[in-house]
Amino acid sequence: MTTQNTPAQRPAIDAALVRRLVDARFPQWAELPLRLLDPAGSDHVIYRLGEELSVRLPRHADAVGQAGKESVWLPRLAPHLPLAVPEPVGVGAPGLGYPWPWAVSRWLDGEVATPEALGDSPRAAVRLAEFLTALQSCPPGDFPVGGLPADSARAEAAREEYGAGTLADRDRETRAAIAEVGGVFDAEAMTALWDAALSAPAWDRPPVWFHGDFHTGNLLTVDGRLSAVIDFGELGIGDPACDLTIAFTLMTPESRSVFRAALGVDDATWTRGRGWALATGLNAYTNYAAVNPRVAAQTSRQITAALAG
Repeated sequence: MTTQNTPAQRPAIDAALVRRLVDARFPQWAELPLRLLDPAGSDHVIYRLGEELSVRLPRHADAVGQAGKESVWLPRLAPHLPLAVPEPVGVGAPGLGYPWPWAVSRWLDGEVATPEALGDSPRAAVRLAEFLTALQSCPPGDFPVGGLPADSARAEAAREEYGAGTLADRDRETRAAIAEVGGVFDAEAMTALWDAALSAPAWDRPPVWFHGDFHTGNLLTVDGRLSAVIDFGELGIGDPACDLTIAFTLMTPESRSVFRAALGVDDATWTRGRGWALATGLNAYTNYAAVNPRVAAQTSRQITAALAG
């Protein structure tokens, strides 16, 4: 769940700070130049380090778990996945006035995927379904909840870090957002979809891996073809319906149908996925659309597509 952060919770991050952090923690890279990646996402400041590395620093407290999570799990998942994922090479500790862990990974070339480039591509739809199928098929391994007593502190912490939560957790904020934007989108249709998603049968199979933030901004392309999936900060195990958001952020109705068939999604999971797309789209729209035209366009498309099904 996205939360609002006060300016005091968002440390100032500039090239001088990143230079000091890198040089102190990884002196072997002290001579490599730093170049700011702009624009980056809302969760991290990203610098390219030399030609082969990138440095990612959380902007706010909600993103601080990504460095550790990716360093533990991506090396285990990567061999099973049909698209490239980040390759962690080091985690930096807080210091020099910066409060959180940060990460260095191998640089991944590519352009961010867009609906204009890939939205009507059946090939891309199948490729994304193949990626999710492979991810969901990865064994949980020594996932931290396994074998822990249900009431143990470690199990509770693991559920907090690796669970997607539920649609019901978002009910209050989603209904508030529906009321807020009812003059922009069809409030009656949004409410009907939200009610259907909440009442859809829950995931009744063993929990599987999900990406957790599977949208266009976290897909890379090379020469017009999907090449990599990035930003696994919301990686977890549970109901994979949250990953269906990609169908409503990237695809046309035709390619969405191809994607659903290739992934083999049942009606209940698809309805929950539409609910996730609506809730996350409304969250981003109400928080950022007034100040960011790009987000306004993206989330408007997402909400409209979720309503269309």
